[in-house]
Amino acid sequence: MISRYTRPEMGRIWEDENRYAKWLDVELAACEAMSDEGIVPREALETIRRKAGFSVQRILEIEEETRHDVIAFLTNVAEHVGPDSRFIHLGLTSSDVLDTSLALLLREAMDRILAGVDELAVVIERRAREHKQTVMIGRSHGVHAEPITFGLKLCVWYTEMRRNRLRLEQARKVISCGKFSGAVGTFANVSPSVEARACRLLGLEPAEVSTQIVQRDRHAQYFTALAVLAGTLEKIAVEIRHLQRTEVLEAEEPFAKGQKGSSAMPHKKNPIGCENISGLARLVRTNALAALESMALWHERDISHSSVERVIGPDSTILIDYMLHRLKGILDRLVVHPDRMLENLHKTRGLIFSQQVLVELAERGLERQAAYVLVQRNAMKVWETGQDFKSLLLEDPDILKVLSREEIEGLFDLNYHLKHVDTIFERVFGRP
Repeated sequence: MISRYTRPEMGRIWEDENRYAKWLDVELAACEAMSDEGIVPREALETIRRKAGFSVQRILEIEEETRHDVIAFLTNVAEHVGPDSRFIHLGLTSSDVLDTSLALLLREAMDRILAGVDELAVVIERRAREHKQTVMIGRSHGVHAEPITFGLKLCVWYTEMRRNRLRLEQARKVISCGKFSGAVGTFANVSPSVEARACRLLGLEPAEVSTQIVQRDRHAQYFTALAVLAGTLEKIAVEIRHLQRTEVLEAEEPFAKGQKGSSAMPHKKNPIGCENISGLARLVRTNALAALESMALWHERDISHSSVERVIGPDSTILIDYMLHRLKGILDRLVVHPDRMLENLHKTRGLIFSQQVLVELAERGLERQAAYVLVQRNAMKVWETGQDFKSLLLEDPDILKVLSREEIEGLFDLNYHLKHVDTIFERVFGRP
């Protein structure tokens, strides 16, 4: 992954040093389990524990000759351990190491992602409470509908992030699976009890059954969960982009001192952070598709999935980590314009109260379709002439047959739409 999107903590997970360290953890767990069953002598195990190590540079040198990364790794470890290295990788196949260590790496990455989700949720909740009563127009099809508050919009994002967390936790659990079952999963040279012991040492669950590999539906679930999370982040980013349009300008990304928006137009302040998130979400979704494509392998294994995972493992986790961090910064300092929200809300000259009029007419006994015709007739005049909706209603004799002037005036009340805001907030965040 391009370094500008790589935050150090997540980047280190995928560096060679950590990757080979996980391989060594897997090999040591297998030796420990075999020693418990009397296969590896205790003296040899102590030697292996004490001397086992590796050099990234040396592994890469050996791989130049062997063209096999696990063999190059084992050769280098043997150079450190000496004769007792014959007990390392005993009865195992490369995928026992690769798949089990990949589970450790993906779990480690997921822990960072879950922390990022929690940090973003804290910011969303704070801004939601801040704008609980900040009135704005709700839109459907991009067209003014009825009043909401900006805080309610943030509540929607918060609950979606909460669901994302559940999906990510499930993906973490499903991916935390190892195998030490040998070349085709039959335990021909390693017993199921060794696998169970080794996995327990690593904090993993053993696969109930495996082939040469852990089955890739687990990985597909992991990367799909990341793709759904990316979709939520993009959803938030797209909303901010719409709200920052000049014609709307109800909220905008923070714009730093000295920042420039355009090489040609000095007046520009562009939502570049949110556009960046939208673009990166496409990559995370694409990687999820690649993970889904990797489920169908030949017989007990081919390696068409291997090259894919070497790319999408680092890329998707690094991108999601970056996107979470960037969106958190945007929302933390998001510039909100309540006055502009109110100004926009009234642009349709009272049309946003049309449903209140419709409901009141129906409750007074007018057949609903007939009431709809009366209200729509006046609403269309507003669109066509630019007149005020309430004024038209006050001049319509058919409306005045059912409602008094005072009753019509009372229908144009913003608080009518906001009466359940507290209830919604309690549903989302609990009671204060």
